[in-house]
Amino acid sequence: MRVAGVNNTRSASGWLVAAALLLTTPAVSQHTVAASASPSHQKQHVVVSIPDRKLALLENGAVLMVFPIAVGADASPSPTGQFQIVTRLANPTYYHPGIVIPPGLDNPIGTRWLGLNTKGYGIHGTNVPRSIGEAASHGCIRMRNWDIEQLFRMVKLGDKVEIRGERDEQIAKIFGGKVLGPATSIAQAEVLQDQPAEAQETTSQLAGNVEIER
Repeated sequence: MRVAGVNNTRSASGWLVAAALLLTTPAVSQHTVAASASPSHQKQHVVVSIPDRKLALLENGAVLMVFPIAVGADASPSPTGQFQIVTRLANPTYYHPGIVIPPGLDNPIGTRWLGLNTKGYGIHGTNVPRSIGEAASHGCIRMRNWDIEQLFRMVKLGDKVEIRGERDEQIAKIFGGKVLGPATSIAQAEVLQDQPAEAQETTSQLAGNVEIER
């Protein structure tokens, strides 16, 4: 995806999100949002766990909210690392070569867009809520519309977003469950969730000898 006016293009997909840059036009300005959405003294950031397929909003180290998400499919995995929110758009317009979808129920990116400072990736809504909990996106973090609308009200430009592809002690404290080794894949994490505690311990010990396929 790409946000117009921001240098975060992903040329392979050819997707973009229309940004409203001309505030003098009422029909366009309704899709823009003020930069600040929470008090500046509050230190908050977003943590995404790809194995858990969940997103958490933390403030001063405390977990405020946890949401289910969809992550990138095997062919288009979500990026991992430390990012920042650089764009906030309400009711974005979706563009694909030959296709323009205005805000509404049919919009593939839903009702909100939080753009990250990496190759056009972002956190956004969806018109396919049943995909939440799956590895189904083109790399973006996908949320249910009512969930991202709540998150959208809480975050501001510059807030950090940490996307984690491994399940360690920090992630386990935030989202609960077992601590898994660095070589534990998403598929292995799903198997562990369905196993009794005794089996989880044995499987997690073996996971350290398995290479991650990227």
